[in-house]
Amino acid sequence: MMKETTPIIEIKGIGEKTRKLFAKIGVETAGDLLACCPRDYELYKEPVLVAQAQPGQVCAVCVSVTGILGQKKLKSLDILNVAVSDRSGAMQLTFFNMPFLKKVLKPGIRYLFRGTVQSRGAAKVMEQPKLFSPEDYQKLTGRLQPKYPLTKGLTNQTVSKAVKQALSFYEFEPEYYPASILKRYQLLSRQEAVCGIHFPKDQEELAAARKRLVFDEFFSFLFLLRKNKEYTQTLPNQYPMFETADTVRLLEKMPFPLTGAQKRVWREVREDLNSPGCMNRLIQGDVGSGKTIIALLALLMCAANGFQGALMAPTEVLAMQHYETVQEYMQKYQAAFRPVLLVGSMTAKEKKAAYEKIASGEANLVIGTHALIQEKVQYRSLALVVTDEQHRFGVKQREQLAGKGNSPHILVMSATPIPRTLAIILYGDLAISVIDELPANRLPIKNCVVNTAYRPKAYAFIAKEAAMGHQAYVICPMVEEGELEDTENVIDYTQKLRAALPSDVQVAYLHGKMRPSEKNRIMEEFAKRNIDVLVSTTVIEVGINVPNATVMMVENAERFGLAQLHQLRGRVGRGDCQSYCIFINTRENKETMERLEILNHSNDGFFIASQDLKLRGPGDLFGIRQSGEFAFRMGDIYTDAPILQQASEAVEELMRNDPQLSGEEYLPLKQHLLSESGNGVDFRSI
Repeated sequence: MMKETTPIIEIKGIGEKTRKLFAKIGVETAGDLLACCPRDYELYKEPVLVAQAQPGQVCAVCVSVTGILGQKKLKSLDILNVAVSDRSGAMQLTFFNMPFLKKVLKPGIRYLFRGTVQSRGAAKVMEQPKLFSPEDYQKLTGRLQPKYPLTKGLTNQTVSKAVKQALSFYEFEPEYYPASILKRYQLLSRQEAVCGIHFPKDQEELAAARKRLVFDEFFSFLFLLRKNKEYTQTLPNQYPMFETADTVRLLEKMPFPLTGAQKRVWREVREDLNSPGCMNRLIQGDVGSGKTIIALLALLMCAANGFQGALMAPTEVLAMQHYETVQEYMQKYQAAFRPVLLVGSMTAKEKKAAYEKIASGEANLVIGTHALIQEKVQYRSLALVVTDEQHRFGVKQREQLAGKGNSPHILVMSATPIPRTLAIILYGDLAISVIDELPANRLPIKNCVVNTAYRPKAYAFIAKEAAMGHQAYVICPMVEEGELEDTENVIDYTQKLRAALPSDVQVAYLHGKMRPSEKNRIMEEFAKRNIDVLVSTTVIEVGINVPNATVMMVENAERFGLAQLHQLRGRVGRGDCQSYCIFINTRENKETMERLEILNHSNDGFFIASQDLKLRGPGDLFGIRQSGEFAFRMGDIYTDAPILQQASEAVEELMRNDPQLSGEEYLPLKQHLLSESGNGVDFRSI
């Protein structure tokens, strides 16, 4: 029998070479493999006639090749156009970097192609369709086929076979929820859910399996929050702070007054810092609402009271930008900071110098990334911890930084727009402040939602902005070809864009699989204006502040949630010039257009988030790309809001009945929660 810790190489058919490929996607054991859930499913429908193939739909057509329309090279891109038809009409197929097909596809012979249909004027086109034999396609017809996260060299078939092998011999842990919870919330057993998520018989079984796994994620997370809240509510204020002339002088010298919302939140933070209890507060505000100035005022108040503060950012580039902002405040407004920067890419000598300044108290403000919570970092009097974009850090990481001091105050900032009903559940251990007003000097971003036919105009517009000295982002969902069919992937797209734009426009790409040092280099080059157009995955969602960037173009916009698209849009509109956001929609159906039109007509993140909550139902389980908030593996706070509510109810009832999980019916659950790894569970008193 296989257990969670069984090395993956013990699974039949996996050798050393395949083991290394699995390791690249984070799969080392049988438990890892079964936790590596499909990121999507494909339903292979019966082939349709060309006349029935609608733009925006994925379909299969059985057609004859009528001729090769042409083959051309654009820099490193080889483009082959093929004409095909059936008795109902004609279609064009376009292939990239597949010149050999010119010899393979014979005129007059029938082939089966599957891909996304697009319209170019009156013509129908499929770009990079898959070629099947009719027999192979028939075997797949009518079944839900899992699509796994992949890396180059690892095929979907290899992963699927390995999962089947593992499920045949896997020894699941006993069911840990009491029967009352399983019955009330209509949950499958854990074993049924794991089998059902990988190989569902139909949509109903898939929905039930996914519900159980999402419930598990939410339950563990919310139970952790409740135990943390119990603990933090009892903490006394070890570092009472009084408002000093420093913060008042800074506010007087700044060129713009605080907005009404900023004044309200600053008052709440000041009161917390001087209250009997320890501060645990979230500042939630839209992109550009001015959260950072509140954090800097709090850190300045901390420094003026003789204590140390720490500001933790999710990326090195963002940490460096915070550091530069503080330096600017020191020069312009004589703010009494003695800052030190601490990031992973610093040399050993630089780190040692930083450690000494932190330990001696010479530095009263420490700015950095995860490097702030390493063992070597010893603080003299850490009284305030600020984390930026808090959902990028696990709760455990926040605790680790807090553990560097004697119960310091905690202030977390997030630009992720979340409706208040969900925020109260998800930030259950924090008091919530909302900055719901933008500074008056901000120019609203101009938006447009367009189909793929608009691409040439969009490229021309980007070239025009670049010629004016501005910069642009282009966002694609995937990294490498083959990871997800029918989407624009970063590496191929960069080649296409270089071919389409003037040669003097510098285009580079960025994605999450690159080495941190390379990511930082690209982001810094973009910030220094050495790169005009940055093609990226959503890794830039919270990455950089480049006021010179004026265009954000999002490919396959229909694959993202509205809240995440709004976050991406927040990368532009940060300077004095007019900024623009172009959403390319490749699914030309009514529902998709209605959803994206909300972004077209509103720049208000909280309104958009509330609409997202209304529009994204459980019927579209995998159609919208997950945005990664709170690092849930499967759960999405918008699509799965009803499950989140149920998990919250279950946790609340448990806390009322048996908070220590000491009753016999709760012992398996207690054992499971204590043995959980990977999500940083620290249940304090249980």
